[in-house]
Amino acid sequence: MRFQDEADAVTYIFRSLRKLRGQPRGFDEDTRDTGPTRRLLQMLNLLATPREYAVVTGSKGKGSTTIITGRLLQHLGHRVGTITSPHLVSWRERIRVNGQAIPESDFLRILDEIAPEIDTIEAGLNERQYFSPQGIFLAVALRWFDEQNVNAAVLEVGRGGRYDDIAVVPNKLSLFTPIMLEHPEQLGPTLERIAWHKAGIIKAYSYAYSAPQAPEVLDVLQTEADTLGAEFNWIAPKDLGQYLGPAENGNGIRMELGRYGEVTLSLLGRYQVVNATLAVIGAGNVHGRLHGVSHGSPEYVKRIRAGLADVVWPGRCQKLQDNPTVFVDGAINAESAQSFVDSVRDSLTQPVISIIGVPEDKDYPGVYAALAAVSRQLILTETPRNPSLRFPDPQAALATARRYHANVSYAPTLAEAVDQAKAAANRRGTILIAGTQSIVADTINLWGKTYEMI
Repeated sequence: MRFQDEADAVTYIFRSLRKLRGQPRGFDEDTRDTGPTRRLLQMLNLLATPREYAVVTGSKGKGSTTIITGRLLQHLGHRVGTITSPHLVSWRERIRVNGQAIPESDFLRILDEIAPEIDTIEAGLNERQYFSPQGIFLAVALRWFDEQNVNAAVLEVGRGGRYDDIAVVPNKLSLFTPIMLEHPEQLGPTLERIAWHKAGIIKAYSYAYSAPQAPEVLDVLQTEADTLGAEFNWIAPKDLGQYLGPAENGNGIRMELGRYGEVTLSLLGRYQVVNATLAVIGAGNVHGRLHGVSHGSPEYVKRIRAGLADVVWPGRCQKLQDNPTVFVDGAINAESAQSFVDSVRDSLTQPVISIIGVPEDKDYPGVYAALAAVSRQLILTETPRNPSLRFPDPQAALATARRYHANVSYAPTLAEAVDQAKAAANRRGTILIAGTQSIVADTINLWGKTYEMI
């Protein structure tokens, strides 16, 4: 066996990309190339198995939508593979079948089996080209999906779509969560340009569904669909599920959802209403091309309701403990931070201490402002987990946060921030932890949680 453990395997997967460390990067259309991934999938015949694919993109909620869609399809009787990113504890969490992360033995074995083809392709790349780690994860996933008899796969792309290795699969369905300004250095400075990147996941003569979007985003998505002969539909705000309140057991929310009536979604965030609405539509589209229970039957409604009540997606408005109560969420802009606050508002006990770790290319002032409104103290922090993330200079971050709150401090690590927060909150208060998924991952690790099965 070429690889001894997960760390050894991940080092290999990223070796090609590491060659470019320190080199200037630009827009994805100039720096990313899915060619190596396409060649690998062709060499290994990894797209030969008949399978329904759905690809999910957007600026927020795409991981949740992927997982909810997958869980609904599972309840409809299908064997479902998912790819999400980033992970929280193990890289293997990115690849799942019916909620089970790929076991380390299979991860190492499959990578060992396909490494000769990866090496061959990589040897032919010039000094400015690299083999995308995402493409290698996709190849491992597809081989495992074949072995596990997966008949439906729901895949989350990375930051864009058009130049994303995940999107090379022949998906008949594209799902778009809310699209907003993000990653301007890689995707472009305008909402239209970002939408153009996202629209690249649409395939010819396929289906595409979108959550409510800004008019300029809808125009881009519709144009792309029209060009490819694809059918595009977007969910009008009036057709979204309606938030009703917290679930009776406190472990989710209640929402009204058309023909499904009042349903329970086993996730806390109010923002999950949009993701769940899109996922129900997406699961129905995929299921329609597979054998199984009839769409029009009471059994179909029953299974959708059961699937919504059975979703597990850690790190998204998740309650970690009591005394003090601790919530964590991947809020990286004003809107998502406000939604986080609204989702837990009824559970807040004083004093509220907020820990925030948002990279400099995200809306960190907006997050500061939203959490400052309900907090006695803000503690700013960062993480070295993802070397590509750059956090604002501590002094600049403190100066920005003090526009919204007088009591602000900085801790260089999440662990130190949590120690400060626990001392300030005592057992009576509430700690809110918000930030990039790497901060969420640090939080999950700090609490000693693992998610081999979700």
